[in-house]
Amino acid sequence: MRGYRQAFKKAFPYTIPVLTGYLFIGIAFGVMYAEKGYSFLWAILMSVLVYAGSGQYLAVNFFVPGISFLQVIFLTFMVNVRHVFYGISLVERFNRFGRARWYMIFGLTDETYSLLCTTKVPKDVDEEKFLLAIVLMDHFYWILGSAIGAIAGTLLPISSEGIEFAMTALFVVIFIEQWMEKKNRIPEIIGIVVAFISLQVFGADSFVLPAMLCIMLVLFAGRKKLEKGEDEVCR
Repeated sequence: MRGYRQAFKKAFPYTIPVLTGYLFIGIAFGVMYAEKGYSFLWAILMSVLVYAGSGQYLAVNFFVPGISFLQVIFLTFMVNVRHVFYGISLVERFNRFGRARWYMIFGLTDETYSLLCTTKVPKDVDEEKFLLAIVLMDHFYWILGSAIGAIAGTLLPISSEGIEFAMTALFVVIFIEQWMEKKNRIPEIIGIVVAFISLQVFGADSFVLPAMLCIMLVLFAGRKKLEKGEDEVCR
């Protein structure tokens, strides 16, 4: 337990930005969910078992009449397909976690992925415990925010109009942080260019999935050159 206590203590400062972000967007999700007339307990349970961030925002609309099961599957896949590539990039690292690797994979959100990739593990802390602490705390922040929002939305007359923009704002902040953190910005530039072209070709309602697929194909095709460029920049 001492090792975990030290890991949580060391990991907490790195998770503060996620704490502030997840509280606000978790509260926004909880308010939206409560506005649909569902119990706050369901919002908490979804955050515990689903923990999909933008997928949960999308899921709020799955409970209205006219949404088919196939539509639910397709839309969920379209929004969360990026997590497949997150997992692929960390599979070797997670293999050292034993049975805990399944939770590490489950808890791999955009913000957590960013922390796992950019945070340097302190020398006096076990790496596996440190990274697990980050994932656990981020998950707890999301559950806490969802609970606060759902309870507040149940007890208070809160309008959720425009509140879904909180998730978009968080993604923008993550992108800016990555842009400032990395010296090799070629992957970010590729993402911007491909997304813009896809937007022009497919339109605002259909560009997300083809854009993500094209970005991943380009990044995988040029992976060796990009990694070499990253190493040269970091020297």
